[in-house]
Amino acid sequence: MKINDEERTKKMEKLREEILNVLSCYDQNRISIVTLGSHSALNILKGAKEEGFKAICLCRESERIIYESFGVADEIIGIDDYSDLLKKEFQKRIAEMNGILIPHGSFNAYIGNLEELKIPVFGNRELMYHETVREMQDRWLKEAGLETPRVIEKPEEIDRLVIVKFPGAKGGKGYFLAVDYDDFIKKSSEIVKSGLASKDDIKNAFIQEYIVGANVYFSFFYSPAYERVELIAVDRRYEADVDGLGKVPSSIQIKADISPTYTVIGNFPVVLRESLLSQALRAAENVVEVSKKIAHPGMVGPFCLEAVFDENARMKVFEISARIVAGTNVGIPVSPYSYILFGENMYMGRRISREIKLGIERGILDRMIF
Repeated sequence: MKINDEERTKKMEKLREEILNVLSCYDQNRISIVTLGSHSALNILKGAKEEGFKAICLCRESERIIYESFGVADEIIGIDDYSDLLKKEFQKRIAEMNGILIPHGSFNAYIGNLEELKIPVFGNRELMYHETVREMQDRWLKEAGLETPRVIEKPEEIDRLVIVKFPGAKGGKGYFLAVDYDDFIKKSSEIVKSGLASKDDIKNAFIQEYIVGANVYFSFFYSPAYERVELIAVDRRYEADVDGLGKVPSSIQIKADISPTYTVIGNFPVVLRESLLSQALRAAENVVEVSKKIAHPGMVGPFCLEAVFDENARMKVFEISARIVAGTNVGIPVSPYSYILFGENMYMGRRISREIKLGIERGILDRMIF
């Protein structure tokens, strides 16, 4: 199955060459870890400091109180908007401090065009692009041999319970369930009217069969230094307003005609039944192998498989995130899985910086950057 077109592949190879040229000018003894003040920045910045790096936070004034309160940043650089990161003066400043940028969900949600970033990024930005195009995600997962929910191509073809999702990493904002075309039209109109989504979002919505079961989010790390897949943490999401419906009697729900959405408010840690881990670990290894066909050098660092287990404890994967996810925050300072693997406090933000340190020590940092 062809996952990427030749023209885009050549374009991204040229971009990677530019990025590695920038990296070649760095003093690798004075690397700074840089991220946007949002999403999982506390996680990333704390991990950077614990591994001995200078931690830099690019932060809007409205969020500055967070990073000042927790004291995780050696330097806070003010920005007006997340998209300021695309400005040449900011990128030049990051390069001058030997900065390696750690992407998270806000990069996809609020910046979008990572091709304009001409500074080193830990991970693979082309795989992050695949994350934002749900059809590409679906092909990636199927190529890896994973069982996935059925995709409904058009609203008119809805013939079962489906979940309607919008482009990009929006934290579940505005997602809704529908059972047929009429239900889709009714609820999408309500969503647009409420301001949770735009008409363009509805037009470009991704419609996927909704599997009733236990949702589980697996946060993995692929290490070029160790050439292995590591399970770092597992979580589930706390979503509004669907998780609040249990407080409303069913008779009132029906009369009020409540249509829940799935905006993520937080996350809970999960320890999975041990016999089920084999499904997740095999899936992660397969995803990494296919990633090498999609974009050289393949998966680097954190990624998340978002799955549901049905009544037969069979796993179906409905999404992949090719970067750190907010669910890893439940693993600070350690999860059962990272402790078993490392025998010390280890969480995703620290694991990222540990890998960068290994890359510097072994002279393979270029394998981790795109």
